[in-house]
Amino acid sequence: MSAEKSIKMYYDKDADLKLLKGKKIVIVGYGSQGHAHAQNLRDSGLNVVIAEVKGTDNYKKAVADKFKPMTAAEAAKDADWIQILVPDQVQSVVWEKEIKSNIKKGATIGFSHGFNIRFKQIVPPKDSNVVMIAPKGPGHLVRRQYQEKKGVPCLIAIEQDASGNAKNLALAYAKGIGGTRAGVIETTFSEETETDLFGEQVVLCGGLVELIKAGFETLVNAGYQPEIAYFECLHECKLIIDLIYESGISFMNYSISDTAEYGEYSRGKRIINEQTRQEMKKILSEIKSGEFAKEWLDENKNGRPNFNKARQECSNLQIEQVGKRLRDMMPWLKKK
Repeated sequence: MSAEKSIKMYYDKDADLKLLKGKKIVIVGYGSQGHAHAQNLRDSGLNVVIAEVKGTDNYKKAVADKFKPMTAAEAAKDADWIQILVPDQVQSVVWEKEIKSNIKKGATIGFSHGFNIRFKQIVPPKDSNVVMIAPKGPGHLVRRQYQEKKGVPCLIAIEQDASGNAKNLALAYAKGIGGTRAGVIETTFSEETETDLFGEQVVLCGGLVELIKAGFETLVNAGYQPEIAYFECLHECKLIIDLIYESGISFMNYSISDTAEYGEYSRGKRIINEQTRQEMKKILSEIKSGEFAKEWLDENKNGRPNFNKARQECSNLQIEQVGKRLRDMMPWLKKK
């Protein structure tokens, strides 16, 4: 058996924040990631400018956080670094209308997800660095961990190295948001994009949610109380995931009953079977070919009819109604 390739992890000692000192760093979009990046970079002693649409909730949040937001077109002028953090389906529009004609030669263009570069929705100028710094956690956690003198692990990727120093710049940015405190791994835009979309669709969101819904509905349709079905199929997911997150699958199995562990070994593959795996491969091929990206972008161009319908149907599910009633009885959850 060949030895697994060791992964290089980068930490604070590997990154030089001085590379970004005195530079104009523009954060385009003050949403989940944007607000965290902006505040962490500022607290790291860097010069941060916010680009946001005037009058929006995010614009007001930026003002409340002591920034002076401006349009992306205004902010892009003379910027040394432009980090594009608006939603995937909006990025190419903002790029074409406001950033593209205002970006200066040699500027670094940053992303936190590779979607628009991987699927060529944005084609940057050849004289720009194109990098990715992707925290592996939501923005509120990126901010909270930073404030607690900790950090969220990050991925970095270099798509275009016009300056010859793009990797060091990306590491400096990762340090500025706290990523090098936890560790940074290098990847590529393609790998990050494809694995991220696959994980969301097959496991984290699509797969897990459908598994929860199917389990709940199977029990309720068989005559069991919805509240009991909720606890067994949804509520306890967090308890199991926390154990896996803490120390892996084997530790989770060690922590549960032998009966539950045997049920996993003997029944799990009947749920996630060969047909399921073939569908996973099909979904991955749709991601790699750009079929999913085109479908999602077309959905947005057409006003999101399928997306909006599915969102409404999800909010009306019985498991959502039951869950709301039960969570209202759990005071320890209300603070969240």
